Amino acid sequence: MGNRLSKIYTRTGDFGTTGLGDGARVRKDDARVEAYGTVDEANSTIGVVLAVPGLPEAVSRCLTEVQHDLFDLGGELCIPGMQLIKAEHVDRLEVTLDAFNDPLPPLKDFILPGGGPAAAACHVARTVVRRAERRVWSLSAVAEDVSPEPARYLNRLSDLLFVLARVLARHENGAEVLWRHDRGR
Repeated sequence: MGNRLSKIYTRTGDFGTTGLGDGARVRKDDARVEAYGTVDEANSTIGVVLAVPGLPEAVSRCLTEVQHDLFDLGGELCIPGMQLIKAEHVDRLEVTLDAFNDPLPPLKDFILPGGGPAAAACHVARTVVRRAERRVWSLSAVAEDVSPEPARYLNRLSDLLFVLARVLARHENGAEVLWRHDRGR
């Protein structure tokens, strides 16, 4: 096992740099730090979804597994050249997404983020995951050692979170809030 944090503050970042997993020091606004930091933020937003009481067990199990994957993904991004997220992770998300999506009615309109506390939190998580994906693409534009799998994983995860938000909206309120494109302006 790696180092244990016995002291939370180190003061090593007080001057705008931080350490990567390989020991290199970079600016705190480095593309790599932005990428893994946004993945960490996404993981935290999923924690907010999981904190809502009364989630269906299947959703809780799914999101807990996703949190473990995101922790691995952050580690991969923190250590240049590391690869922890593989095609199998993306494939698993697709199978899970299909299983949650199949019972849902087809979408004919856009839906508004909301539907209940868990569904709304899931929409927030979805948008943060989309931002994490953009940050990974930004990193891959400047670093050659970034595997394509993290971006693919995040892309699929945002789709899964959209579907889970639909599932949770029905679980909490019975329906989603549809965007009314024909309302008076």
